[in-house]
Amino acid sequence: MKQDISQSIEACAAHYGEDADAMRDYLIEGQRNAYDLNNRGAIRFDQNGSLAEDILSAYSKYGFYIFENVLAQDELEDIKSDLDSIRQSYPAEPNGKLTKDGKPALGADCLGPNLVWSKPLGDPLGGTELANGRHQVKLFEPEASESAPAYAPFILLGSLQFSESCLRVYGHPQLLRVAESINGVDFAPFNESLFIKDPGVGAAVSWHQDGNTHWESENFDEGIHGFNFMAQVYGSTAVNGVWVKPGSHKVGKIDIKQLIEESGSERIEGMVPLVCNPGDVIICNRQLLHGSFPNCGFEPRVTVNFGFHRRSSVLGVQGPGLYSEPMFYDDALIEERSKPLGYAIDARKQRFPDEPSYQYQPFIDSGKTFHWNKTVKAELKDYNLRDLSI
Repeated sequence: MKQDISQSIEACAAHYGEDADAMRDYLIEGQRNAYDLNNRGAIRFDQNGSLAEDILSAYSKYGFYIFENVLAQDELEDIKSDLDSIRQSYPAEPNGKLTKDGKPALGADCLGPNLVWSKPLGDPLGGTELANGRHQVKLFEPEASESAPAYAPFILLGSLQFSESCLRVYGHPQLLRVAESINGVDFAPFNESLFIKDPGVGAAVSWHQDGNTHWESENFDEGIHGFNFMAQVYGSTAVNGVWVKPGSHKVGKIDIKQLIEESGSERIEGMVPLVCNPGDVIICNRQLLHGSFPNCGFEPRVTVNFGFHRRSSVLGVQGPGLYSEPMFYDDALIEERSKPLGYAIDARKQRFPDEPSYQYQPFIDSGKTFHWNKTVKAELKDYNLRDLSI
């Protein structure tokens, strides 16, 4: 079902002054081009249990694929309920320890990073050295309404410790089978987060490619930095969603400043938005050039984001310290960082007992078993200090 976002397109264009017409045309054309690509549909596997060859081919060609109707309505409602609780526990101000009601705030006792804040419609990462300087340019920051807050959260890192519904999505058997098909039976975890793009507030994420470690590797290929799953709670549009440059995951490190100069503006030629419905899940290669504009429209976007690597991409590697201290990734660390996946699989089994659970080969080989309950929930605290960033 195609969502009518014509009013949001007009609202967004109006924020761009003399570039309003150009922005309107860019959004409309991008949306049309996104639907023209042959890379969306249900998750399908062949008779051997591997991801269908046409899906693998489209994912390799474009660098992303949209899996439709992965999360059912009851699961989406679970996530929305958790989101309500998360919002009620926001700190009253950035880095605050208390909510506006004076209660302990979300993540107040955590050592690891959690909430990332921005001014409304800002681009807090663009043109900075944050995230190892991968966001080379700052996107245009429209003027927010006078009623907008001074700052608002737009990323929640280490999300599994704050949301049991997100933990259950992390253990989704079909998505984990996709991960196995692409990264092997011993695939390794990366990190997990929520991206929150509220209407009239949600920040931009400047054009960038993920990945820091393997760009100059002699073993470099299109999949060496892994991928992210991006599960959509409310859907994703040309106005509030991530835009990507199809095929750019194959070409190595891109000079984004030069690309913008060649395009004549920050509206880089050849980009398309990830347009999808509630419950759809995108698989997106981390090397793909991507980013998002500030959400000047009327539809919200919340993305349940989690990624996986090939084990060979992380084992024996010195991590760059993206959101934590640089670490050497050995077998013991990878095993420890994989524990949340074990709890996720069991938590999902408890919520959806009729659904076949995923069997993760490293757990089978080690004989490890996991049982999710309120007692072990404490083990997830600050788990993201061990994120396997590369």
